[in-house]
Amino acid sequence: MSAGLASVRRVIERWNRDQVLALAPDASSQKAAQGVSSPGKWSNAGVTAEAVWGECKGSGSKPYRACVDLSGPAYRCSCPSRKFPCKHALGLLLLWSADGVPDADAPADWVAEWLDQRRVRAERPAPAPRTAAGAAPDPKRAEQREQRVAAGLEELERWLADQVRQGVAGSRRHDHWDGLVKRLVDAQAPGVAGTVSRLGAVLGGEDWPARLLSEYALLHLLVVAHRREPPAPAVRGRVGFQTSREEVLAGETVRDLWDVLGRRDEEQDRLISRRVWLRGRASGRAALVLSFAPVGQALDASLVTGTTVDAELAFYPGSAPLRALVADRHGAVPATVPPGSALERALEEVAAALAGDPWTDSWPLVLDAVAPMRDGNGSWLLGGPDGGLPLHPSAGAPWRLVAASGGRPLTVAAEWTPQGLRPLSMWDEEGQVMVL
Repeated sequence: MSAGLASVRRVIERWNRDQVLALAPDASSQKAAQGVSSPGKWSNAGVTAEAVWGECKGSGSKPYRACVDLSGPAYRCSCPSRKFPCKHALGLLLLWSADGVPDADAPADWVAEWLDQRRVRAERPAPAPRTAAGAAPDPKRAEQREQRVAAGLEELERWLADQVRQGVAGSRRHDHWDGLVKRLVDAQAPGVAGTVSRLGAVLGGEDWPARLLSEYALLHLLVVAHRREPPAPAVRGRVGFQTSREEVLAGETVRDLWDVLGRRDEEQDRLISRRVWLRGRASGRAALVLSFAPVGQALDASLVTGTTVDAELAFYPGSAPLRALVADRHGAVPATVPPGSALERALEEVAAALAGDPWTDSWPLVLDAVAPMRDGNGSWLLGGPDGGLPLHPSAGAPWRLVAASGGRPLTVAAEWTPQGLRPLSMWDEEGQVMVL
């Protein structure tokens, strides 16, 4: 017997039926696991010193793939269960403890890939502890969350495939995504759950099928990107792994004269979020400062549209960093008209941001020498003689901008979105700011 197989035998002797059942999250999981622990339920099973794996017949056309890293233990299964370990992982362990899984020289390819991903993740430098009291984070809890998120994203991928296969005609109900949102929340992926919960907003326009498919494509891209090792910080942030305020403030800061371009408040689920857009005079960097408050409570109003602040900003990690915290303020400075960009240069900036983070849905721009105008279809644009960019449908007719412009070009701050520009503020010929 090889050294590897001898190691497997030694592990089998240590794991008995009671030890396996003790891993179950509840009594119902114990009962369900025993129902799928018979040899007839499993195929392509194997065990090495590292892991045990197999394919269990389920209700679908494809069997569920389950595997267990014996060094953890850690579990992975393609079933949609939100319990860890699920009944298939437990059933596989029961079958293995009864010597019902054949020895193998090497893990199956899909098992080896998962084990390699776990090794890469384990070798990454650990982030600084996030607890204020200095207590070390619980690695077991962190690993459990990683597994829940991975399982939730796998379910999302299957759900997206079903939507594309069946067509989007059945998506016209605003509650179409409610069940999926709840499962993603249970899987501890709040970022992607929030994205899915807002899909109903695309149903209002005539082009809703194309927009919905575009949103599905971005969600699928996020799932695929999360499987890469290691996932990019922007990907983990979109999924819902948050970087703490303390970690952000402990990083490098960017000091500049920051022009406050505008702000927008939104209410969702009895919570108001305030988005404040800034741009650095010397760095040219864009920044977004977010604050939140329950309905009826005051929001942070320290960043006033049209002012310029001498401040140090700390940016959240990402390929195209945008969200930031004000780390330190050195006082206000006289406000002047912020430097603007031509339309072509502004579009190049947006393209660079999307290349770094394809899920970017807004970006602040300061446009130089532009005015409101109509195109041949009567839709409103913001631009000049060489063309313009369409306004967001929610912006309506920009009468205040039309009145202030009088046909003359102005400097206008706007929020770029895939559906068009949202005007934030403008500066007239005398340098006076007007909030739009």
